[in-house]
Amino acid sequence: MKEINETLAFSTPIWSTKYPEHVEQINKLCDPYIKNKRQENLKENKKNKKLPKKFKTDFGLVHHSPTLSQDSQFKFFVDIVTELSSKFMNDSGFDLMGQKGLLTELWIQEFSKLGGGHHSLHAHWNTHVSGFYFLKCSKLTSFPRFQDPRPGALMTKIVEKDFVTITPSSSDINWSIKPGDMIIFPGYLPHQFAVDYGAEPFRFIHWNIQYVKF
Repeated sequence: MKEINETLAFSTPIWSTKYPEHVEQINKLCDPYIKNKRQENLKENKKNKKLPKKFKTDFGLVHHSPTLSQDSQFKFFVDIVTELSSKFMNDSGFDLMGQKGLLTELWIQEFSKLGGGHHSLHAHWNTHVSGFYFLKCSKLTSFPRFQDPRPGALMTKIVEKDFVTITPSSSDINWSIKPGDMIIFPGYLPHQFAVDYGAEPFRFIHWNIQYVKF
């Protein structure tokens, strides 16, 4: 058989790294945001006349803070993610000369302790880099999933031989996580979070960065 050379073209990079040393500090900074948002969500549910009394809880909700980027206490974290995002773009082959990364979104999210929290499949418009930093999670909580961003590949999909191993045929990837794990990926990559059962707390930070000329 003649020699065959393989080139993996149009692949999608996903970076993962670990920052366990900041988990305790950032959790403490995030606690007031989550407490306020949970109280706000519960108040709204209790006011909802369409809900039976037994359902006036935060079941199925995601407590989503306002932006954290304006809080000076998070500056060290902002510096980490903006630096890593620029390295991600550079190492992916993009010319950032004359470009500046703008942190367009940075928020903390925590799923309901009663379970049911989840995110449907989506991507972020006009975003070049997205990322997660996990603060509370375990093997019993939700986890991120990524989907093949190529419409053509999905339209002509053939059944995979192995759904566990990541290969060029993979269309849906589950990602195992621990507190302190950070994931960085292109903003165009569709992602979602599996339904959480409320067995243990699930909390993470999500950010998006857009590069613009200056």
